[in-house]
Amino acid sequence: MNFLSAICLLPILVAAKPNIVFILADDLGIKDLSCEGSTFHETPHIDALAKSGMRFTNGYSACQVCSPSRAAIISGQYPARIQITDWIGAASGTKWNRNDRVLPTEYLQNLPSDITTVAEALKDGGYRTFFAGKWHLGGEKSKPEHHGFEINIGGHHRGSPPGGFFSPYKNPDLTDGPPGESLPIRLANETIDYIKKDSEKPFFAFLSFYSVHGPIQTTPELWEKYRKKATKAGLAKERFKVDRNKSVRQVQDCPIYAGMMESMDDAVGIVLDGLKKAGLDQNTIVVFTSDNGGVSSGDAFATSCLPLRGGKGRQWEGGIRQPFYISAPGVTKPGSTSEQFATGTDFYPTLLELAGLKQLPNQHIDGRSLVPALRGEKSDRTLYWHYPHYGNQGGEPSSIIRKGDFKLIRYYEDGREELYNVSKDIGEVSDVSKRHSNIVTRLSTELTAHLTEVGAKVPQPDPRFDPEKKKKQLEQVTSKEKPRLEKQHANFLKPDFKPNKTWWGSKD
Repeated sequence: MNFLSAICLLPILVAAKPNIVFILADDLGIKDLSCEGSTFHETPHIDALAKSGMRFTNGYSACQVCSPSRAAIISGQYPARIQITDWIGAASGTKWNRNDRVLPTEYLQNLPSDITTVAEALKDGGYRTFFAGKWHLGGEKSKPEHHGFEINIGGHHRGSPPGGFFSPYKNPDLTDGPPGESLPIRLANETIDYIKKDSEKPFFAFLSFYSVHGPIQTTPELWEKYRKKATKAGLAKERFKVDRNKSVRQVQDCPIYAGMMESMDDAVGIVLDGLKKAGLDQNTIVVFTSDNGGVSSGDAFATSCLPLRGGKGRQWEGGIRQPFYISAPGVTKPGSTSEQFATGTDFYPTLLELAGLKQLPNQHIDGRSLVPALRGEKSDRTLYWHYPHYGNQGGEPSSIIRKGDFKLIRYYEDGREELYNVSKDIGEVSDVSKRHSNIVTRLSTELTAHLTEVGAKVPQPDPRFDPEKKKKQLEQVTSKEKPRLEKQHANFLKPDFKPNKTWWGSKD
């Protein structure tokens, strides 16, 4: 072969950069998916995505609520380092006035502009960038287009869809569709329309669903489908139990939420099918995860995270363990799993490496590339969480360290520390701190060192706290909240249930 012939073949020999589709669900618990054990929800498209690549069985979000975990994905840094430690808009300091022992710490309301985001890094590396859906990392001057995304469809300061899940959306960054149009389907179609545009550049498309965040809304057809399914399986006489300070759902049988799950799954199917039809599926990395656990307590009380304890906003596995799937053709083996500890900060360096771009360790400080794990390797890893706030779902101000089999939780109300052997006790039923005082000491020391290194803020006592008033408040959880929820959720399954004339605008 002569030199000229070799030059002519060079484009064939050099692999094109992979495209990237990042799919982020909102408030979806890992146990909401049928591939993770749900027998009530139906998620065939997400299941297929999980089976097409690697499923991380120890995948976590970086926080138990949305804005901090989203900031971690975008920045590759822990929420405490960025100082976005609660969902943006939540009360903090003395503005938090619910008669609690400590004052939630102050936090940033916008993603800092001096952070080089994963979108900016990929854009600098030759990618075109697109964002659709929920942002919730700031408003003016801190929206997706200010942090590396060339196109923004629907991302603004709000954490829930202002007009609900059917058009008209009342979203300043999303034009209304035909009356009754489904929001997740619209976002999926916008994503595919963008992907199909001819360009010599690879794309980074970030599809960030508002689903399945409250308000829970579905169509009468989907409600009826899942009402019948729940009824056929046998209706529960009791759906809630009180865990410390809040009622927690124990059963997956909410037909409204199940309908939302199906709509979002259909939207994922639109994207996957669109990639295949465009001939892009073999050169596109697809990621799927959620920003925090399912809402088993607080908000709409819509799902159960069992056998995991807790859910969104809470410090147990139900609040932080997530679906964590990466499909990278040519790298991941279909149907593979990994026990490697992984968290939201890891997506940034992982995507850079898969894209053949240089790492930016001064930016994704807390992330670790998962490419070795995608190839079947495993290494030791310690993970940390810091949530110095009270969750609307009953979460308590705390910090967490997970190392090996054990997970230590430090509470800021009274300084106590709980220890769980998560490998043996996935439901975190038994606090083994008294039996393993040496492990508590070691993990507590490591946690303190980490919190100091990232500059974590710690809650201080609230002088307004009234213990007698708190006692009465907790009594009302059992006497008033739980009975109200039992009645409301039983009503969702009655044949004559009808939320309003238009089913939240899904029909005329």
